[in-house]
Amino acid sequence: MRNFLGRLLVTFFVAAFFSVAGSYVWAQESSGERILFHGKVFTGDPQNPYAEAVAIRGDKIVAVGSLHEVAGTVSPGAERLDLEGKSLFPGFIDSHSHSIDGGMSLISADASEKVRALKELPSFTAEAKKTGKGMRGDVLEILGLPLEFWSHTDTLNADFSAGDYEKQSVLLRGMDGHTAWANRALLQRAGITADFLKKLSPAERGYYGIDKNGRPNGFLVDAGTEKIEPLLPKPTPEKLLEAGRAALQYEYTQGITAWLDPLAGENVLQAYKALADRGELTSQVVAFPQVFAKDPAAELAGVQKTREAYKNVVNLHVSGIKIFADGVAEYPSQTAHLSKPYKNTGRNGDLLFDPKNFAELCVAADKQGLIIHVHAIGDGAVTAALDGIAAARKANGNSGLPDTLTHEQFVRPEDFPRFRELGVISALQLLWAEASPDTIEILKPYLDAEIYKWQYPARSILDNGGIISGASDWPVSSANVFSAIYQAETRKGPEGVLDASQAMPREAMFYAYTRDSAKALNLDSIGVIAAGKRADLILLDRDVLTVSPEDMRETKVLWTMVAGKTVYRAK
Repeated sequence: MRNFLGRLLVTFFVAAFFSVAGSYVWAQESSGERILFHGKVFTGDPQNPYAEAVAIRGDKIVAVGSLHEVAGTVSPGAERLDLEGKSLFPGFIDSHSHSIDGGMSLISADASEKVRALKELPSFTAEAKKTGKGMRGDVLEILGLPLEFWSHTDTLNADFSAGDYEKQSVLLRGMDGHTAWANRALLQRAGITADFLKKLSPAERGYYGIDKNGRPNGFLVDAGTEKIEPLLPKPTPEKLLEAGRAALQYEYTQGITAWLDPLAGENVLQAYKALADRGELTSQVVAFPQVFAKDPAAELAGVQKTREAYKNVVNLHVSGIKIFADGVAEYPSQTAHLSKPYKNTGRNGDLLFDPKNFAELCVAADKQGLIIHVHAIGDGAVTAALDGIAAARKANGNSGLPDTLTHEQFVRPEDFPRFRELGVISALQLLWAEASPDTIEILKPYLDAEIYKWQYPARSILDNGGIISGASDWPVSSANVFSAIYQAETRKGPEGVLDASQAMPREAMFYAYTRDSAKALNLDSIGVIAAGKRADLILLDRDVLTVSPEDMRETKVLWTMVAGKTVYRAK
């Protein structure tokens, strides 16, 4: 047998495969038959989790197993690719990624990973203005800033409301996608003044930062940005296409071959359509328009109209709805809805829908075959979201739709088993589960201890039978799967470990980013390496299931394949 394999290798190796500076490439990109062998194959299928060879015909997987087993399923002339012991995985699937927004951040002034201290911001901002990369119309916009910056509005005003910026509108956006800071020039243009704030109710004023004299200090959260957004020009079709292309390439470098875009407005849908019209959207993309549960019947009618408009866009699936149950928990935002009030304000944070209306929305959406995808950060929001989905299950029975809660920073223990009971998936961003200022200093002093102790409780949901899907919330944070799995497994951060009892098993996380994310997208053609599935595959440079967490975190994607075609190769 060994000699036979050796002869096969000599015969086919040169024609099928070569390596240049660590980059694995095919001598030709063929739509014919191929055998990938001598690999450590993780299939994503718990019934048949490991293999050594895979056969492909065109865009489909033909067989999985040993080389002998798969060789008999294709013709003798099939190309052969020796994986040299590397790890072959199903393409990763991100069950919550704002990918077009992420692409836009890649071509804009995004400070993520570049500005970590407040003193570094002025030079970054000046360069963004000089190059024009930060200009959105006549507003200078910087993205991806650390949340702790919002505790220093006096410094921000000193740096960006005077001197060169006295008449220049400046908008700084937080990395969470919910918070921002506007300088005085921009606040004045938007009509956010002391007089405006006085006319608001106490709850409405909670979305604005206010100094001791009753004037706006520039901080904005959630609804507080609504008067700013109309001042920013909409991206042109050319810009959207550029962002879409940038998003695709970024996803492929991460080994991500399919994703769910959970806030799909017209700009986002148009970007995907532009890619598809040019034959560039080969990945499966699921996109959910936003609803509010103010008028469920009318809102769902609008969603169905959108579905009809985009039904013929290849590889784009408008198959569900997105709704926000609350905001974010960190100080000074504190808009996440908690079961017990924040210690410093006595307020619980707003639930962004009426529970009765939300239940009506869930029942109707479920009847119409729409997946329900809920942003829920606070434990009170999680309970309310589960209650609405429970109403749909009671009214309609089990539709089998993969309704999903995402983020779930805090969950009440009595809600852990409800995920399994209701068939609700948890799309968790476990990259955030680290001991750091964001999870300790700007949270712990303000939350009831019984709420705080259940932060990102992934293991408790899993152990109670719930399904965890892998999710990044890119561009809120990196889409790097290995970094996220490292955090899920270790819960380590600069300030220690964030509740080690909630650490996730590594293999469970690889299922989360393959099979279980495919469930969240409600697509059965992807997520596992099995006969009949799409040939969405990635090759990794090490055995990610056995190396240390630190080594696993440094894993590189050598190539990414979508529907049988190589879309990325490492340099």
